[in-house]
Amino acid sequence: MSDAASQSTARVLIAADKFKGSLTAAEVAVHVEAGLRRVVASLTVESVPVADGGDGTVDAAVAAGFERREVRVTGPLGETVRAAYALRGDTAVVEMAEASGLRHLPPGVFAPLAATTYGTGELLRAALDAGARTIVLGVGGSATNDGGAGMLSALGARLLDGDGVPVAPGGGPLATLATADLTDLDARLAKTEIVLASDVDNPLLGPTGAATVYGPQKGASPEDVALLDVALGRYAEVLAEVTPVATAAARAPGAGAAGGIGFGALVGLGATFRAGIDVLLEVLGFEEALGRADLVITGEGSLDEQTLHGKAPVGVAQAARARGLEVVAVCGRLSLPPAALGAAGIRRAYALTAIEPDPERCMAEAGPLLERAAAALAHDFLLRAP
Repeated sequence: MSDAASQSTARVLIAADKFKGSLTAAEVAVHVEAGLRRVVASLTVESVPVADGGDGTVDAAVAAGFERREVRVTGPLGETVRAAYALRGDTAVVEMAEASGLRHLPPGVFAPLAATTYGTGELLRAALDAGARTIVLGVGGSATNDGGAGMLSALGARLLDGDGVPVAPGGGPLATLATADLTDLDARLAKTEIVLASDVDNPLLGPTGAATVYGPQKGASPEDVALLDVALGRYAEVLAEVTPVATAAARAPGAGAAGGIGFGALVGLGATFRAGIDVLLEVLGFEEALGRADLVITGEGSLDEQTLHGKAPVGVAQAARARGLEVVAVCGRLSLPPAALGAAGIRRAYALTAIEPDPERCMAEAGPLLERAAAALAHDFLLRAP
């Protein structure tokens, strides 16, 4: 290593997502920077931890300077849970998984027919109470399949069965829905810009809909999936009787996100759907940081086929490539061939499993392993001869 090379003046931007189960996005940035500095001590490093709307979205916003606000809301099984949203000025970032996520279910317990998004509605109301007039609603990691019915109920909607009684929580009971009344929805929603941020573009119903594609991930049996698809269809029909946008919304991209909460947001909240990573990059100030960078490092826990469909690393790479910047990645596990990485705008990826093949040890020692991977990256990309 030459002295000149070891004192590289390159400016590096770290914009990685979390390594699920091991490191938050902010922790990933800390370890990557530590590994880089082992090789190039004088390096200029900036970090913008990123997310795509799912788990870790609030943490990424807080790392970018938003204030973390915690409230008590209704969890997916009706219990009280503590959930957080992020606020900066009149812009809030709300992560549905904070209130209605799988993380709130006991280990091995699923409730595909009964889990509710009521707490997500309470979290939105808390953001409105705090003065938010722009809300980014990140969806993903949900325990629910209720089409956002619980969320709308928490915000003032009345969803009634044939006896005029509110339907029970969850997606299954929507099969008994007879009438809907949205007139008492929180009036502040009409004056608030709400962006539905998701990394999936499924419709509400059918073979690519919320129940069929995502129900099994939440414990739904084939019988449950069929019941939920019918129930969500009934829900869409009843809402179409009271608002003209419901029919088109059920077919719209993103309607099936997170158990159909996308549909509820499009119909009841007047939300607009956008790819989660695109929204979050804007909110987190990524474009401004790109203007100060020579090299971008992105990544997530697993770089795989899913990554290519709206996940954070590809969104980062596309934005960086548009500015002519080189992008490399770090990850826990890599299953994409070099050609697929290149097509996504990623020059090379450094996987922790290439250093430690044992998955359990790799997860447990992710931080130190990531520093070793980042040091290797620095040798390859920051110590080039002038």
